[in-house]
Amino acid sequence: MKKARVAVLISGSGTNMAALLYASRLPGAAYEIIAVGSNDPAAKGLALAAAEGIPTFAIAHKGMKRADHDMAMDARLRESGAEYVALAGYMRILTPEFVNRWAGRMLNIHPSLLPKYTGLDTHARAIAAGDAKGGVSVHLVTEELDAGEILGQIEVAIIPGDTADRLAARVLIAEHQLYSRVLSDYVSRPFDLEWLVGQVRERAMMMPQAEETISHGMPCFGIVKGKKFAWVSMDHHGDGKTALLTKISGVDEQAMLIERDPERFYRPAYFGDGWIGIRLDLGDTDWDDVAEWIARSWRAVAPKKLTALMDAADQF
Repeated sequence: MKKARVAVLISGSGTNMAALLYASRLPGAAYEIIAVGSNDPAAKGLALAAAEGIPTFAIAHKGMKRADHDMAMDARLRESGAEYVALAGYMRILTPEFVNRWAGRMLNIHPSLLPKYTGLDTHARAIAAGDAKGGVSVHLVTEELDAGEILGQIEVAIIPGDTADRLAARVLIAEHQLYSRVLSDYVSRPFDLEWLVGQVRERAMMMPQAEETISHGMPCFGIVKGKKFAWVSMDHHGDGKTALLTKISGVDEQAMLIERDPERFYRPAYFGDGWIGIRLDLGDTDWDDVAEWIARSWRAVAPKKLTALMDAADQF
């Protein structure tokens, strides 16, 4: 599998960046670090990255409007060829525009067991609250601070008499263990068979009266006591593809889709001209688009009584 290209943003010493970098060089790592950037040209982590042969860049934020600085950083990230961004001690509150440009592709590490203690002074707040555990979380970055999907956590015991600094030192060890593993797992998800099937299942089972069965070794989804509207093909007959198979209007639409994007669309063997294969294993699947294909396919096979009920519900 091709390694995902990750850029790391830092503001200081870059210890988490270093942990990500060294882990990326271990066998089985699913990512590589291709750039390290900072809002502080004096950030010590830049020198470490450069010494390890990683391209670096810095754009000082002082004197710049937040939106202008974010767009300048975004431009450098895109020039680097990054597919994902890992925030590693990047001490900037990001604008919604910047966050949305990297939606689903920007991760952050936070020194608390989210959703507890968003923001700053997390260790002191955990100790003051009498918590038995502190810890660390890796999450997706969204417009709301520290509120994105939690991808992984490690608990760290709070010892009687702990200070914020002592707890922070132990949590940092946990951070170095967690971030690289979560990042590697996350960038692998678009190619993971079980995860891909789960994404299709989640959307297919949202359709009225849907049921899942196994047919010809493939998960398939149909209307209870009715026709099938979606299949997941997994290396079917050795074709090397993981794909969603859905109903379409016929041969003309099938030919148009394949001509438009022959890497993504194909004619599924044994299914005929009324079906299209949509690759799920290319690493860039638009899951909203998949949901629309599934809904359209469901509608193509559903009894009129069922579609009429759905149309009526949609009006409210």
